[in-house]
Amino acid sequence: MENHKVVWGIIGCGDVTEKKSGPALNLVANSQLMAVMRRDAAKAADYAERHHVPLWYSQAEDLLDNIDINAIYIATPPSSHLAYALSALRKGKHVYVEKPVTLNAQEAESLLEEVKARGGKLVVAHYRRALPLFLKVKELIDQRAIGELRTVQLRLWQSRTPDLVTKDAGDWRTDPAVSGGGYFFDLAPHQLDLMLHLFGMPVSYDGFSLIQDDKSAVADQTTGTILFENRLVFQGSWCFNVAKENQIDRCEIIGSLGRITFPIFGNTVSVHTTLEEKEFTFDHPENIQLPMISRTVEYFTGTGPNPSPIEEALVLMKIIDNFSAIRS
Repeated sequence: MENHKVVWGIIGCGDVTEKKSGPALNLVANSQLMAVMRRDAAKAADYAERHHVPLWYSQAEDLLDNIDINAIYIATPPSSHLAYALSALRKGKHVYVEKPVTLNAQEAESLLEEVKARGGKLVVAHYRRALPLFLKVKELIDQRAIGELRTVQLRLWQSRTPDLVTKDAGDWRTDPAVSGGGYFFDLAPHQLDLMLHLFGMPVSYDGFSLIQDDKSAVADQTTGTILFENRLVFQGSWCFNVAKENQIDRCEIIGSLGRITFPIFGNTVSVHTTLEEKEFTFDHPENIQLPMISRTVEYFTGTGPNPSPIEEALVLMKIIDNFSAIRS
């Protein structure tokens, strides 16, 4: 299936695919969105009509059985990622799967084993690593703009209804059986994947979660540390029960000569050293997953490397499992 057009089918054409990703599948060279699937047939048909998609289905297996489709984008909640990904790989199709890649590290391990057994191609949608803002952060680090790296401090504090979360029918993110475990599972994969992408593999990590709001079924407070191979120390704090005025999205990389500061869900990078202060502002693509999808198509057609492999996502899921262990 290399060196020709990637023909896509989307399983789960919900809100996340409306603007962030779905339209991008038709904007990349050698890429075409042929079909979409959603269990609600009326919504699947409506999506197909609005986005000019030739085919729609209400059953995933019907889409997977279409021999003209050679790549599957899995955009359902995490609880069904593993089953759909395994089915697609077994039918010889490439897979692009939303984050978190699975509910937990054990499922991610199973997915990795299937990719190896089938010789399949799978990309995890950690799309922020392909955005210009984070490419700039990596460039600054590689250029040693702030000298030797010392520590990274990350805070994501949000209210009980985070502005960063896509609002759709039913908040499945607070149902552990569907999401894996609250807003941390939905938002932290973006952040922690970037840390692994920027700084490499961890030597060790440890963390815990708490349920501070007795009415909550999932943790609303998480903290964790990571020691990287280059002796850089990461400390992260996630809280989803603060007042609106106390919300913060901030990552600060401290070096021997200064610091780099940026939000994970914003568009500005600041560099402060003893010699100068600089600020870089970026406009994200209208379809924010476009750069990652472009790289994914290159990988699927054999013209580029895997931009976000399951091996790295497995390490991420092990960290998430560790950080999300709830203390009483």
